[in-house]
Amino acid sequence: MTGIIVLAVVVLLALWAISIYNNLVKLRNNRENAFANIDVQLKQRYDLVPQLVGTVKGYAEHEKEVFQRVTEARAAAMSATTINDKMAADNALTSALAGLKVSLEAYPELKANQNFLQLQGEIADIENKLAAVRRYFNSATRELNNAVQTFPSNLFANMFGFKKEPMYEVPQEQRDSYEKAPEVKF
Repeated sequence: MTGIIVLAVVVLLALWAISIYNNLVKLRNNRENAFANIDVQLKQRYDLVPQLVGTVKGYAEHEKEVFQRVTEARAAAMSATTINDKMAADNALTSALAGLKVSLEAYPELKANQNFLQLQGEIADIENKLAAVRRYFNSATRELNNAVQTFPSNLFANMFGFKKEPMYEVPQEQRDSYEKAPEVKF
């Protein structure tokens, strides 16, 4: 009888461990899927950037340095392979696009151009979608990190190589500019 009880306890512990491991795998896969959604939006963004740059170039030929930064940041973002590299490259592209937006303020005739307005609308739509999928990615990352760091799943996480993963965050240099109040001109 004692043997059956011991066997039952061992089986229950094994099932419990399997359940925890499977949950960790599910959370990791959910995070990777969330980043795949970001990848889709980034691909659309990367496809629109050359169109935006091409449209703007005709109006702002002397802004070559800004275009060069955007083009280089886009190329770096497209060649990034890991999640962390893609997050860093995307932050660099976001910064370069912000520089392009500042340069565009000097061209009122461009801001009224129909092609430019359509591209600007498409980019705004993609930026909104990117913000949504980044929030989802961070939520999935938070869930994984919680499981990796809380007891008792942290015992199994360490044993099977699960680790705390980075969130998708705005770099400090961009964060500083976001904390300033926007300038409104009439």
